[in-house]
Amino acid sequence: MSTITAILEPDADGTLHLPLPEELRHGKVQVEATLQVVSQAATIETPARKDTPLEAFKALREMGGLRHVIPDPVAWQREQRMDRPLHGRD
Repeated sequence: MSTITAILEPDADGTLHLPLPEELRHGKVQVEATLQVVSQAATIETPARKDTPLEAFKALREMGGLRHVIPDPVAWQREQRMDRPLHGRD
């Protein structure tokens, strides 16, 4: 059993997404939640939350990057990219 404490921001559709530790990512997980409003002043400074984007990227690099989300960046980019037709080219 693991206890996770997190302050989450809801998505536009009102859903919350909880990142799970590696050992809980396989199989079913039972979740018990207590929801309460957190004031901006009470937010906890986490390692992923940095003052500048450069510091955030450095922290992401230290955590191992996004290899668990995007294992093949080249293939991912090809899937995401929407090429537009260029004038004079077929």
